Amino acid sequence: MKKWMLLFSLLFACMATQANPAPEVSFTLHNNTLASIPLIIPNVMNPNLNPMSNSGVDLEPGQEVFFIYKKKRYLLLKVTEDLEGKTLEVGTLINERKRELGLE
Repeated sequence: MKKWMLLFSLLFACMATQANPAPEVSFTLHNNTLASIPLIIPNVMNPNLNPMSNSGVDLEPGQEVFFIYKKKRYLLLKVTEDLEGKTLEVGTLINERKRELGLE
């Protein structure tokens, strides 16, 4: 009988974990340039932001977002909870990161 109770407890714990997924941060990626911008969001998607477009995303805190420059990928940002509800100007962010990384 105790084995069944333990099995039930483990099953219930697994179900409770699945019912409460990790919180996600909702924000918008805005391509403020006249060129397409390919991004890499590992284990999620690889969006290609069209010129002058918006893309709403829901990502977990800590998720990394990369951009491509000269066939190499570079970290653009790491998702934090303070991004909730914000709109990020991706072209501007990429230019800032290029300067920080000494790519320009």
